Amino acid sequence: MPRAIHLLALGIFTMVTSEFVVAGLMPQMADGLHTTVPKIGYLITAFAAAMAVGGPPLAMAVGRLRPRPALLILFAAFLAGNVLAALATSYPVMVGARIITGVASQAFIGTAITTAVRMVPADRRGRAVGVVLNGLMIGTLLGMPLSTLLGEHFGWRAAFWTISTLTLIAAIVARIGIPDLDRAEGSSASDDRSAFTRPRLWLALSTSTFIIGATFAAFSYLNPILTEVTGFSTGAVPLLLIAYGAATVVGNMIVGRLADRHTVAVQIAGLLLNVAFLTGFALFADVPVPAVVCMLGIGLVGVTMNPAMATRVQRAGNTGTLVNTVHSSFITLGIIVGSSVGGALISAHGLRAPLWTGAALAVAGLATLLPDLRTPHAPSPTPAPTPQPADAH
Repeated sequence: MPRAIHLLALGIFTMVTSEFVVAGLMPQMADGLHTTVPKIGYLITAFAAAMAVGGPPLAMAVGRLRPRPALLILFAAFLAGNVLAALATSYPVMVGARIITGVASQAFIGTAITTAVRMVPADRRGRAVGVVLNGLMIGTLLGMPLSTLLGEHFGWRAAFWTISTLTLIAAIVARIGIPDLDRAEGSSASDDRSAFTRPRLWLALSTSTFIIGATFAAFSYLNPILTEVTGFSTGAVPLLLIAYGAATVVGNMIVGRLADRHTVAVQIAGLLLNVAFLTGFALFADVPVPAVVCMLGIGLVGVTMNPAMATRVQRAGNTGTLVNTVHSSFITLGIIVGSSVGGALISAHGLRAPLWTGAALAVAGLATLLPDLRTPHAPSPTPAPTPQPADAH
């Protein structure tokens, strides 16, 4: 993989860390902004909603530029949002900051994936996406724990200042290390939009929503499940979550290598295994060893399907920024659906309900793959033009 693809992963790591930072600092932020913990929780929803709704239009806007300037503009917007968050003295200002960072984050992810697949041959796109999305996995593994640690020792504003500094560093190395590619030839806003007239693309997008929804139905409530049902102490949970994050990193590396040649098969296997792990977790949540095994299994085959998901979406649509950004919005929709439906069922059915919800969503995801089983060899998109530096002309 070109070095530049790893630099794109650093940018995504920064943005995922910012996405999760609020979850680990709710009490401190509530005190600092003179509000309540539930209202701080809405900042997570605001970020996710901004990603889903605002990301695609911004991606379309910067998509008219060459990739490197587009990425730098998105870095600048993201930096501005985090600086505003670090300086916020009121809740409305913080909401505005989270909306800015959410929109910029979603547009960046779509643009980064598009840039990555342009730098490799068509038969290595899945692996390139896997490398880029390692930033997401490592952000889940290390980003939230580190930002929470910073916030607890130096105040919640320090966490946002640290993310701002990391954003600046990532932007500088991107400016230096990412080649100045031309804008993709033959790409236009109308071409990008026309991809959404294809039913197969919508089917691929819905599969991604179900895969991520199934995973986040469980992930969103791992802390209370592990403490109140399985019986682990609160001190053990961070270590278990780090182990979960490590499983996602390993799974993402494996799927990234298989995504190009076995796109649909990887998703089917992942969903079948996730149904088994989610069901096993629901049945044996009160028994520590099988509960932990199933939890790690969910980490291994859940969000790690991203490279295969992205490859299928690109083959059904195209490799353009708009398709990749809308795909990220459908992934965000999965997070919202999984966490909200699973949470809504807890009061009536207990803490195992999110696990059963996840299993049901995984089964629904399998149903969306059935058409591809009838036509397994869907045509690949037209290979991207060979990228050349802009100053070569």
